[in-house]
Amino acid sequence: MAEIEKEKALTIGGIIQYVPNSVVIKNIIKKTSGRVNAVSFDAGQTMVEKIIPFDTFIQVIDGQAHIEISEKLHVLETGQAIIIPAHAPNTIRANVRFKMISMVIKSGYEDVPLI
Repeated sequence: MAEIEKEKALTIGGIIQYVPNSVVIKNIIKKTSGRVNAVSFDAGQTMVEKIIPFDTFIQVIDGQAHIEISEKLHVLETGQAIIIPAHAPNTIRANVRFKMISMVIKSGYEDVPLI
């Protein structure tokens, strides 16, 4: 997937569309040091439980998201955000359709052995 064109103003909600019965992910920036994605969920869709080794910042830009982190449910409305801690099991569900921005910045320290 190609990144969004640099030095071009954009409306975040407009760069990704809803697709019936789908979760759509569009790269805004994707580098070895991290990524920023726009994601749309149609109602009834789920991103299955996953665990990643970095903190993940999620901001809802349209609709309402149900985000379960370590078995605790968080319901986020448009404009709200949450940080999913590194190594925490998490699941994202759409009872109603929604769009979000997901940001992961890799710190680079996870591969350094502790002395």
